[in-house]
Amino acid sequence: MNGKVLIIGSNSFSGASFAANALQEGFKVYGISRSGEPSSVFLPYRWLEPELQTGFVFHQVDINQDIDYLTELLNSIKPEYVVNFASQSMVAESWQNPDHWMMTNVVSTVRLHEQLRRCDFLKRYVHISTPEVYGACTGVVAENSCYNPSTPYAVSRAAADMSLMTYFRQYRFPVVFTRAANVYGPGQQLYRIIPRTILFFLTGRKLQLHGCGHSVRSFIHIADVSEATLRIMQSGISGEIYHLSTTRNISVRELVELIAARMEVRFDEHVELVDDRPGKD
Repeated sequence: MNGKVLIIGSNSFSGASFAANALQEGFKVYGISRSGEPSSVFLPYRWLEPELQTGFVFHQVDINQDIDYLTELLNSIKPEYVVNFASQSMVAESWQNPDHWMMTNVVSTVRLHEQLRRCDFLKRYVHISTPEVYGACTGVVAENSCYNPSTPYAVSRAAADMSLMTYFRQYRFPVVFTRAANVYGPGQQLYRIIPRTILFFLTGRKLQLHGCGHSVRSFIHIADVSEATLRIMQSGISGEIYHLSTTRNISVRELVELIAARMEVRFDEHVELVDDRPGKD
């Protein structure tokens, strides 16, 4: 074994994909999420050979409710690495109950960091952040860009990131940050744009494109993100921010048009253009 990795948010698309990558690289992997494991169709580490899967142990833990139990678990496992994919996500919904997003992504997350900074066995903490903290921007975004969040979700993530940076400066806490472009790949939840588009086209439902799909994005395959995250976990420089992206940009409309062409369906017959969501960057 190369060591022990604790993955917080192991049920997430990115977390489950990273778990598979870490297992294949010989790590003992402990996964925690606030809900039980979903169907294996959403868990890439459950697609591995049985002997590799034995290296994975799952615990159901809610950081909002079970911080004491999580602390006991940390001190029992003593992982060299902790990789945190967990957050209250869903950008549009964060306008409805913003306090829920602040509780999970700020208050409970800071409580977790308070425990982690006391773990002398911890070599590195990888905090999976988001480009949402930059708000609306154009071109290539540098790692030292100023935060300009435009939704309650983005505000909550930026607040946790800034808090962590003070931990690095005050305690030399071994944190590194990653921010990935839009990820895609096998096992992704069906509400994300690529699987959602495919599903709607297959079932004959009409897909709504908010803001007419004019927002420009960069998409990166989850396999590349998982590999990069593992390298950063092992060799990243504490206090640094790492952006994971490709050099290709595409509008959401162009992406949907590309999928329509590949699936040989008519874009105009299967897509409805609607108004944009509040605060969308």
